[in-house]
Amino acid sequence: MRYFICAFFFVVTAVHGQNTMTLPEGAASPKAMLKDISWMQGHWSGEAFGGITEEIWGPPLGGSMMFSFKLVSDGQVGFYELGHIRELDNTLVYELKHFHGDLKGWEEKDEVQSFKLVKVDGKRVYFEGFTFEKVSNDEINIYAQIGNEDGSAEEVTFNFKKE
Repeated sequence: MRYFICAFFFVVTAVHGQNTMTLPEGAASPKAMLKDISWMQGHWSGEAFGGITEEIWGPPLGGSMMFSFKLVSDGQVGFYELGHIRELDNTLVYELKHFHGDLKGWEEKDEVQSFKLVKVDGKRVYFEGFTFEKVSNDEINIYAQIGNEDGSAEEVTFNFKKE
């Protein structure tokens, strides 16, 4: 199970699912601003991996939107994520780091998981391997490519409701 959860966050970008995309080789990310994804702001909750998920997104401030994520299974914190979507060179980049329940990091000290913007399309914002979708003012979906132990990949949908 631990490998599966770890593999989830080391996104496989060589493949794409029905709702996720990759940036074509050599292509530049499109122009975008935080206002294109400001609808993510808020306190969201859902269920995944047999537990409760919580995701909190702050408003655009200082060129970024900060977030925290927590998975709780069997009454214990499975892991945390901290990160942001930030404006960089007239586009957006999604960056994050992972932590065990005791706040010990998964990545090396200076390592950050970074995902380039692929496309902004109405109520969807596509990063490599991740798509953020506004379903309504009180519901969002996040689609993610996850790696499996056998080397294959699949797309998983995370549905969140606003608290």
